[in-house]
Amino acid sequence: MKKITRLFFAVTFMFTAFAMAQTTVTGTVIDAEMNAPLPGANIIEKGTTNGTSSDFDGNFTLTTESASGELEISYVGYGKVVVSFNGNTNLGNVQLTSDNSLEEVVIIGTGVIDLAEDRKTPVAVSTIKAEEIREKSGNWDLPVLLKSTPSVQTIQAGGFGDGQMFLRGFDQTNTAFLLNGQPINGMEDGRMYWSNWQGVTDVANAIQVQRGLGASKLAISSVGGTVNIVTKTIDNKAGGFVQQMVGNDNYLKSTAYFSTGVSDKGWSFSGLLGHWQGDGYVDNTQGQGQTYFFSVGYQPSEDHSLNFLLTGAPQWHAAAGGASIGDILDSERGRRYNPWNYEGVNSPNTLHGGDYPGGRNIYHKPVANLNWDWTINDKSSLSTVLYGSMGRGSFAQARTSGDEVTYARGSNNNHNWYGLVTNYNNQLTENLNFNIGADVRFYNGIHFRDVREFITIDTIANSSGYSGGETYFLTEAGGINPWEVFFDPNTDHLQRFGYDYEEQINYQGIFGQLEYAKDNFSAFFQGALSNQSHVRTEFLNTSTPGEGEEGEKVNNIGYNLKAGASYQIGNMHKVFVNAGFYSRQPFHDNLYVNDRGSNELYNPAIENEEITGFEAGYQFNGGRAISANLNLYHTTWDNRTLVNNNGENDEDFRSFQTFGVKQVHYGVELEVFTRPLDNLRLNGYLSLGEWQFKDNAIEREFDQDGTQVSPDKEIVIDGFSVGGASQVTAGINGIYDLCRNTSIDAAWNWYNDIFSTGSLDQAPLSMPSYDTVDLGFSYKMFVGEGTNSVQFRLNVNNVFDEVYLESVRGNTQASANPEENYKGINRSNTGRFGYGRTWNTSIRFNF
Repeated sequence: MKKITRLFFAVTFMFTAFAMAQTTVTGTVIDAEMNAPLPGANIIEKGTTNGTSSDFDGNFTLTTESASGELEISYVGYGKVVVSFNGNTNLGNVQLTSDNSLEEVVIIGTGVIDLAEDRKTPVAVSTIKAEEIREKSGNWDLPVLLKSTPSVQTIQAGGFGDGQMFLRGFDQTNTAFLLNGQPINGMEDGRMYWSNWQGVTDVANAIQVQRGLGASKLAISSVGGTVNIVTKTIDNKAGGFVQQMVGNDNYLKSTAYFSTGVSDKGWSFSGLLGHWQGDGYVDNTQGQGQTYFFSVGYQPSEDHSLNFLLTGAPQWHAAAGGASIGDILDSERGRRYNPWNYEGVNSPNTLHGGDYPGGRNIYHKPVANLNWDWTINDKSSLSTVLYGSMGRGSFAQARTSGDEVTYARGSNNNHNWYGLVTNYNNQLTENLNFNIGADVRFYNGIHFRDVREFITIDTIANSSGYSGGETYFLTEAGGINPWEVFFDPNTDHLQRFGYDYEEQINYQGIFGQLEYAKDNFSAFFQGALSNQSHVRTEFLNTSTPGEGEEGEKVNNIGYNLKAGASYQIGNMHKVFVNAGFYSRQPFHDNLYVNDRGSNELYNPAIENEEITGFEAGYQFNGGRAISANLNLYHTTWDNRTLVNNNGENDEDFRSFQTFGVKQVHYGVELEVFTRPLDNLRLNGYLSLGEWQFKDNAIEREFDQDGTQVSPDKEIVIDGFSVGGASQVTAGINGIYDLCRNTSIDAAWNWYNDIFSTGSLDQAPLSMPSYDTVDLGFSYKMFVGEGTNSVQFRLNVNNVFDEVYLESVRGNTQASANPEENYKGINRSNTGRFGYGRTWNTSIRFNF
């Protein structure tokens, strides 16, 4: 009996011990830089083969073989983390950082940056991380970094900073761009001028492209999507780098960065300085500029983080003039041909004693912002950014008299812009999250013409505009250097001519979001309401110089509503749907009959545009081996108004307003991410779109006083394809690790179903498809002690020197004479060819 009793207790003890040894460990694996989940991360119980992987939201659950021990958590491209557990344990958020410790950065202002991963309900999104930005940016504008993203096409032809981006067929004016939560599209027309943001790639921590409705809570009404640019703020560790880059056409770029890290008292300082210069791929498009970035962070406690950031990129660059396809092909310079070369004009025939024919873009736009993150308690937080920018610059263009260049005329576009974005977040219950915020902007635009440089004359007599037509003399030159332009702007109205006016645009918006998440289901509802006011002040056509006449003030109310839901099926599948409606206010430039010389508003007034979007998606998570995203979208852009003028204000002036324009864009996007070998990552994408005008539109014609001079005219556009960007794109990109710290990468991108832009009432032209191949090589060598390293990088773009039409403006159909066509396009149309083979290489020392 005793033996049986002992055996019973022994067996019971063994089972109890085994049960006690099996514990459950849970946690969430996130990216330390982006505060975003890492799906497919590997979690292994140290010393065993027992493991699992994280799901779409970075969550994992592992039943361990021991009651206590350690877990090794790893993810491709990130440093491994080892954490301890003892019994049933919830590890909370486990942060992984990039392999390069210098990239360990604290992001301030996460509550207003609107990253897609901050919400459990997904959107169609692609993120480019700091390492890829650093390696592939080279001597390109920022949009080119996004060209391997579904439904994105970038156009670079022209001068430095003249790049463009299309997202789902919508241009940059209809895509929202944010810098650390701050809107940076032009307040007047929504445009993006990348020459003002040349330094962004030097300080960018990540760039996230949210296609379509996106996750942004701001009171913005983007049509194509939202691009979030997240810069460096506070570095946890001291360190820095120096880098030298050289590239095609005498391109040189020098950059230095240093950070103190976070001190024991919570202070941190970092700064970056850079200089670039080059001749440009297209003839006579040279440019140069500087980059500066300063950041001061202070963390007085665990609950508060503050950061002040100042960055700018003063630059000047020459622009490429438009030319017909035939002129480009017939030129000895081919794709490098620039019609703005003033051939045959007697010397001196350029600005600044011969440096630049035709014209020069000059601009300096420093941006400052103060971020404050406040963790109020374990359920609520407040994030606020106060920002401001002062833009000063001009397009200086040579003016001629006979065979002589006489002076450089400046078309100035200055501004003062201040704003505030704030967002309060509260975890109401375990399953319900609520946030509410405000977006306030104050913008003053200042526009005029003046003399930038006297070349062969030293004064100009002018009799238009001021003092009842009396003659006054222009004797001062504003200069063609961006530093000079910024610190010494022309404020004397009697040194201006042509046009001289200002506008005040004020914007107040509120937004809110409620999200419910429980188990495998999540859903959200989001809304925003905004008022935008406009008033224009004319200075030139007044009796007293310096005393402007203010026009009628306009107020427009806009709003947007978005909702969506998602459901996760096991650990490998997730589906979601989103829908939204926007009532978007018209741009300032579309409200006035003639923005140069008149305060007259269109009558009837231009109405809000209406955007309706639907999207659905499926995400597959196969761990390290393979994952995929499939997105479907349908966007209707209705009640759109287009405005164009035939010249400056005079008796022959005509303004044409085309209203009731409707576009429908729909398509499907597929992204696949694979790792067929331990040292090979291979990804691909395919986007199929159909973008067309629907129904017909109405055109009205106005004179300089805003009076309609002809009856309404129907414009037949129904069924026309939307031009400007490729409706079908595809690509494959991969990186192969030859050995530790040495890799090669390649990207192939293909563009099809491209159509020209031009007159709205004529069918666009179908352009030839094209593809390009880019190659890269990276090598990192550790030196000395610690993490000091030297990195080498080589980029070769358009390796096979493909000759392709990147864009065409015109509707002239192909000629019956084949010699008058190029690949089916009439040579008389205006066109731009993409760059041929280009390259850049750099060496970087990290310390």
